Amino acid sequence: MSLATFQEQLELLTRGTVQIIPGDEFQQKLKESIEKKKPLKIKLGLDPTAPDIHLGHSVVLKKLRTFQDMGHNIIVIIGSFTGMIGDPSGRNEMRKPLTKEEIERNALTYQEQVFKILDKRKTQILYNHQWLSKLSTAEVVQLAAQYTVARMLERDDFAKRFKDKTPIGIHEFLYPLFQGYDSYEIDSDVELGGTDQTFNLLVGREIQKAFGKPSQCIMTMPLLEGLDGVQKMSKTMGNHIGITETPKEIFGKIMSISDKQMWKYYELLTTIPLEELTAMRKSAESGKENPRDIKARLGREVVKQYYNEKTANEASEEFTKIFSKGGIPDEIESVIISVTSDLKLVDIIVKSGCATTKAEARRLVDQGAVFIDDKKQTDPLKKIDTKGEILLKVGKRRFKKIILRHSEGTK
Repeated sequence: MSLATFQEQLELLTRGTVQIIPGDEFQQKLKESIEKKKPLKIKLGLDPTAPDIHLGHSVVLKKLRTFQDMGHNIIVIIGSFTGMIGDPSGRNEMRKPLTKEEIERNALTYQEQVFKILDKRKTQILYNHQWLSKLSTAEVVQLAAQYTVARMLERDDFAKRFKDKTPIGIHEFLYPLFQGYDSYEIDSDVELGGTDQTFNLLVGREIQKAFGKPSQCIMTMPLLEGLDGVQKMSKTMGNHIGITETPKEIFGKIMSISDKQMWKYYELLTTIPLEELTAMRKSAESGKENPRDIKARLGREVVKQYYNEKTANEASEEFTKIFSKGGIPDEIESVIISVTSDLKLVDIIVKSGCATTKAEARRLVDQGAVFIDDKKQTDPLKKIDTKGEILLKVGKRRFKKIILRHSEGTK
């Protein structure tokens, strides 16, 4: 166990949280843990719905790391069974269940990435198919009997779908029950999750109680807004910052968020003391310090967590060179594209990886964000029939050296 006092642990563990339910029960569990030198079991459930972890996911993972640093036992449960159902949280329609192969593939990537934040030596990874797939039909019926349809429909997303006459699958009602059973199976003391997981976490408390075990406390963390400052960070929304992205990309994306938004990022993504953050904010608001410089420090702090301080400083220097002095990166990725008779600008943007669809590429051109050899492009359907090399710039951060080669049969 950590040598930190109860008050020290409480201050660090509750930093940035939205809710702790029940708060007094959590404090009692923490006191007894310190007095008896018996670590708490802290649970986090992850359904491997996508292979990559972004900074939004890291908010909860960093809180787990704080518990870990305080000497508590961390148990990460990979939803190898529940992933085949699909979490209905925040959904306005049925989620497409993942296949067993997709879950296995994503789960391996998740494991690699969570250890960029958690201490691998002190983290227990479990897969919930190990117990959920062994439940008999009678046991599933007994589990389902712990909740009523009326209680399920109190859930916001279910209530909205029911009102809108959008189909709700019976299997979706089983999801929170199975997640709650995970807490029963491992004797969880505290379960963490985002605010969108509150319903599921509370079900865990009730399942434990119904089956004769002490109820876990729940701790919810805020959802981190993405680069747009509005929607929660999501790969689907394209507003995310992946923890495996390059240092330059992470730093550049951090620099693109609003001055207002950066304070939430500071609180949730760094360990800088709150007193220091308050002083920094006052300094920015009084004009004593440029918010851009404060944001640059945030960028370095985040990059440093996933790489190292030297790399973080290099990413900061590169950003300054490109955007403050009008330069271009020292290293630019080269992409070879075959020139055909119907090759257009939108095709080059997509083939370069700077857009995922032609519609997105058109929007970028319409927004004035696309440059070729430092010349703004205005026609997304412009035919490209030259050869050799061109420098493609999309937005403020993306540079690609395009090597155009005539394919066989073209001039």
